[in-house]
Amino acid sequence: MRHLTIAALILASGACATRPTGPPPDPEIVADRLFFGRAIPGGGAVSDTEWRAFLEEVVTPAFPGGLTVWRADGQWLDEQGRIVREPVMVVEVIHETGPAAEAAIVRVADEYRRRFHQEAALRVTEDARMRLFDGGEEEP
Repeated sequence: MRHLTIAALILASGACATRPTGPPPDPEIVADRLFFGRAIPGGGAVSDTEWRAFLEEVVTPAFPGGLTVWRADGQWLDEQGRIVREPVMVVEVIHETGPAAEAAIVRVADEYRRRFHQEAALRVTEDARMRLFDGGEEEP
């Protein structure tokens, strides 16, 4: 009888185990915005030709699923409290989180810093929801 009771408890505990129901949760999606200053320390600026080469050789292969690029004017306070202004290129990538995406972001920023002798590149990450309006679905 004792064996029967133990077997019944084992079966009952298995029945209480949680089982996933419904579709799997959406992957975590983020929007990463990278800011690349175009002024080169010591003089000069990253030219349009140099930027296009960087975009084609480094950024696009890192994010083949797509990205958005725009020009901006940046400013910040330097160590002496003076406002510094410079043209900036902004790259925005919306992607799933994970080690591959993280490595790609770091690779792009590090290569920009190396190639154009920059002190830093700025990254802003925000949680995002993504929906492509392609005419294939109805509005909720």
